[in-house]
Amino acid sequence: MSKKHILLVNDIAGYGKVATAAMLPILSYLGHPVYNLPTALVSNTLDYGKFNILETTDYIKGVFPVWKELGFIFDAIATGFMASERQAKLVADYCREQAERGTTIFVDPIMGDEGKLYNGVTAATINSMREMISVADLTFPNYTEACYLTSSKYDEKGVSFEEAKRLLDGLRLIGTKSAMITSILVDGTPSVVGYNHATDKYFTLPYTEIPVHFPGTGDIFSAILIGHLLDGEELIPSTQKAIDGVYKLIDLNKDNKDKKNNQDNKNNNNGQGQPERQPSQPQDRDNQQNNENNGGNPEGRQQGELSPEQINRILNAISNEEKKTQEKINAKKIKGKASRTDRKDW
Repeated sequence: MSKKHILLVNDIAGYGKVATAAMLPILSYLGHPVYNLPTALVSNTLDYGKFNILETTDYIKGVFPVWKELGFIFDAIATGFMASERQAKLVADYCREQAERGTTIFVDPIMGDEGKLYNGVTAATINSMREMISVADLTFPNYTEACYLTSSKYDEKGVSFEEAKRLLDGLRLIGTKSAMITSILVDGTPSVVGYNHATDKYFTLPYTEIPVHFPGTGDIFSAILIGHLLDGEELIPSTQKAIDGVYKLIDLNKDNKDKKNNQDNKNNNNGQGQPERQPSQPQDRDNQQNNENNGGNPEGRQQGELSPEQINRILNAISNEEKKTQEKINAKKIKGKASRTDRKDW
């Protein structure tokens, strides 16, 4: 099977393995050639309260004509953080143009969690993300982001499945074909809910929540999901693999000493009521899976940087979890029903 070329349009953080830095190695591990276009250079993840950011809109404006002249095209584009409405319009126009050539567009509208916007995210960002979703084949906001995007009321107690369907319909009205909402309580159960436009059906996938915060798990979720969709797998099995993979990673690292130290630091820096940029659900939104304690690190790695051993553990865990999930899918698959790789089944 030929692998799909994917462009990541997202920010790059100097301190913290998040966004592009989190997604690129996983998609590469899954065999897809990966390219990147930074929307911003950020000093550190936004949950620290203080940060410096360099918007790259003018750079992006100059990139697209060069790529067009050189004939660069991509099978898929995955967008994340947008630094301004002007930038979002520029990227959305490019995505729309590429979509007409058959490029698949994935949109992760990174804005907030737990009912609040992240530090540095403004009301203008909501319009920017609506612009991006208008050109999406698939978008997957978390519950907070879905509420902001559809001007719906956020309820920390969660929603019923019927209410979740209305949120999905609100996203579809913005323009996306298929939609999912992550980190949402549906009838009291942590879930991912979705609508598949290819089948015209809604679905819900419950999961077990591990009550710890891990930055970057949302980006890992996105990478696993997109990687399998680009391999021609259907939406629900791909989503389940992403859920299972992230759960396994959190479970493997939940007791890390460095994890506990990092969480204490985040709690100390989160005293003004601003939400951290990472939910406790598997669909989390920042930094990379956890790391060795810097004080006991003979190689002098910074806190937040993965060791080679940890990278191997993560990749092996993803691979093992995928094999288990695929075995379950194969066991239930109707005889004679082949996997479709020649069209989008979601």
